[in-house]
Amino acid sequence: MEYKTLGKTNLKVSRLGIGLVKIGEEQMLSQLEKSQLLLDTALDNGINFLDTAACYGNSEEVIGKTVAHRRDEYILASKAGHSVGDQNSEAWTAETIISSVERSLKRMKTEYLDLIQLHTCSVETLVKGEVIKALQGLKKSGKARFIGYSGDEEAAQWAVESDLFDTLQTSLNLVDQHSLSYIGDAQKKQMGVIIKRPIANGIWDANIAKSAAPNSYANRAKLMKTLGPIIDAPENYQELALGFVLTNPNVDTAIVGTGNTHHLIENINIANSNQQLNSSTMEDLIQRFNKFDDGWLGET
Repeated sequence: MEYKTLGKTNLKVSRLGIGLVKIGEEQMLSQLEKSQLLLDTALDNGINFLDTAACYGNSEEVIGKTVAHRRDEYILASKAGHSVGDQNSEAWTAETIISSVERSLKRMKTEYLDLIQLHTCSVETLVKGEVIKALQGLKKSGKARFIGYSGDEEAAQWAVESDLFDTLQTSLNLVDQHSLSYIGDAQKKQMGVIIKRPIANGIWDANIAKSAAPNSYANRAKLMKTLGPIIDAPENYQELALGFVLTNPNVDTAIVGTGNTHHLIENINIANSNQQLNSSTMEDLIQRFNKFDDGWLGET
């Protein structure tokens, strides 16, 4: 597995990370052996970046029950901001952020998070500053080593320009390319760049529904594919999608969400093959996106 330094954090992260929303599903808590196999397979094959969130169902609890004993083998990132569990506080307040992180630490059986991220709040919330100060306090106390912002578009750009965060997590894939305009600036400021949704929910390779909404990933894929074969593209969709993200020099790690060990191994094999797309393929994909982009926004 290839590794990169995550910006000014100096953390060495695997180019392929794993998003853990799927292990938050109820059946994964009742069938821990499936989550155990998934997480052990990831760690045994060199993935060291685990990304979860307080609002990902039972995800944090599953992590605590399966791989807490391997804590020194992985970089643990979570997110906060929403009122979760038995919290009665308002979303996007310092109280909610702090109590959420305390809950996360207990659930994952750890004394610290390597990274705590604001979970897709608005520019207005960022400007207000309360949640940022809460993260800074958590960093100062040692409960979080570094702080980041997770989100897209205007709010992500604000986070980059603010110089207040160690990392940025944002969307980038074949049909969601707006972050290309600001991840370069993030790298120049030595922010670690974490990419979410790198395979666009698999939609490029799926049957495109006729009823797809104009701004959906499905409709974007449908439009971009009307221009015919992509120049020098690999036949395998996963290779094309991950290649598009990992070929970009401004990307440190790409997190693929899965609860399926077989799919995880496929992704690991692609990442280990170091499949770099050539410049003509990259240019073709970017031109296709720009041709049809009429203000497309990210999907939730």
